[in-house]
Amino acid sequence: MAEDIADILIIGAGASSAAAAWSLSDTRMRIVCLEQGDWMNPADYPSNRREWQVLRNVAYSQSPNVRKRDTDYPINEDDSAVSVANFNGVGGGTVLYSGHFPRFKPSDFRTRSLDGVGDDWPVDYYDLEPYFAQNDRNMGVSGLAGDPAIPYHEPPLPHIPIGKMGNAVARGFNKLGWHWWPSDAAIISEDYEGRGKCLNLGPCNSGCAQGAKSSVDIAYWPLNQRLGVELRTRCRVREITVDDNDMATGAIYFDENGVEQFQAAHVVIMACNGVGTPRLLLNSTSKRFPDGLANRSGLVGKNLMFHPWGHVEGFLDGNLDGHLGPQGTSLLSQQFYETDPSRDFVRGYTLQVTRGQAPLSLALQGVARGDIPLGKGHHEAFRKYLGNSVLFNICCEDLPEEINTVTLDPDLKDSSGIPAPKITYRLSENSQRMLAHGIRSATEALEAAGAFQVNSWGQNRHTGWHLMGTARMGKDPAKSVVNEWGRSHDVRNLFIIDGSIFVTAGAVNPTTTIQALALYIADNMKKNLANLFD
Repeated sequence: MAEDIADILIIGAGASSAAAAWSLSDTRMRIVCLEQGDWMNPADYPSNRREWQVLRNVAYSQSPNVRKRDTDYPINEDDSAVSVANFNGVGGGTVLYSGHFPRFKPSDFRTRSLDGVGDDWPVDYYDLEPYFAQNDRNMGVSGLAGDPAIPYHEPPLPHIPIGKMGNAVARGFNKLGWHWWPSDAAIISEDYEGRGKCLNLGPCNSGCAQGAKSSVDIAYWPLNQRLGVELRTRCRVREITVDDNDMATGAIYFDENGVEQFQAAHVVIMACNGVGTPRLLLNSTSKRFPDGLANRSGLVGKNLMFHPWGHVEGFLDGNLDGHLGPQGTSLLSQQFYETDPSRDFVRGYTLQVTRGQAPLSLALQGVARGDIPLGKGHHEAFRKYLGNSVLFNICCEDLPEEINTVTLDPDLKDSSGIPAPKITYRLSENSQRMLAHGIRSATEALEAAGAFQVNSWGQNRHTGWHLMGTARMGKDPAKSVVNEWGRSHDVRNLFIIDGSIFVTAGAVNPTTTIQALALYIADNMKKNLANLFD
């Protein structure tokens, strides 16, 4: 019997994998994708039930340590200031993300040249610009052209309305003379490509039952399968194998029945996110790579970046319906995005203005703070706050530091006996000063908007949504893991396309930039097919 060999084997079925598989499908090569999780059933999402506010906190928690699905793996976060958000399933993290979709800015690719920190990328914004545009069309992105803070681009769909709440906050920004703009969103504002438009159900980050949020299990994978991409679910990959010529030969994995299998391949693409990819590479040891596959630089798992994150909540009079609409979108301000020598930190942050709290969480937090009493006066106080809350998120740029790492835990393992990742992460002094400045700015903006009450928090531990930097790009093999088009310096037929290849973190949600990079890498692979392994 002839050996089953895929032309291209992709590990993971999330944002980057979906985009790359779509692009590579026009080569007519045989593409196989192994996904640890399963397909999602929108009928199971919490928003289909009255008790959705309770269900989302456990069954659809962002943390695998809380969720504990049979497709999850545990993560040791004891030595980390941030807990990891991770989801295994077709669609990956896009199943639970809020669809906030801003692009990296040109300066994000040149922080060393501009500000003397981090490192310059081997690609720039303009290399990725056509891939941003293509991905916007593929995903279904809503937005408003003309934002003066970034290069001009035209999203394919009209922007998501910012609502009465957004208008009230915008007036506050105008009063201060600060930048603001409706945020790009991977949420369709009109019917698009057979999908129904957003119905303002609200809880986007526990799965979109309407299908209006552009998670890639909806926006990409059905099309990819029609184009011939083979997607196998419940396949838990243990390691990538390699031969004596430093070429990847395939992957050992456990199938849905827990039986060990091997999939041979001519090309292997890693797309497991900034924690899952280094975990798998570090577990793929051999006589050729005793410290982990593609790790001769010693940088696999190092330079882990999150986005240090703070929250400031305000309450404004006027029945603003602040809890209605897509949860993660309204508007953003990049007034403090670039380095300013007058401040006590380098680089900057984005102020993301998102919808206010849902009724149950509003009541519970109000009771905990003492703003909303139990018993007498409860309903009157509750009505004062319901619909009038608005949340400012401070998304801070995280600079790469080798001490922030993903390693293999010596004791903790998943249900298949594969070592779990251990996260070691601290906030730098630069990040702490930036976050403090962001909290002051958000408070000032809310006060300018007329807030009658402002509550602020510092760094929120449960915000590890953005996993970047653990297998960074670069032209120098001693200082990076992959080259300028995603190919491993050490293993010529191994590519990495997820957020682990980021050189710096920017100060915006990274998904659209991850996907643009994946399309860019796939396009370069196609252009170089004749000498792909040279």
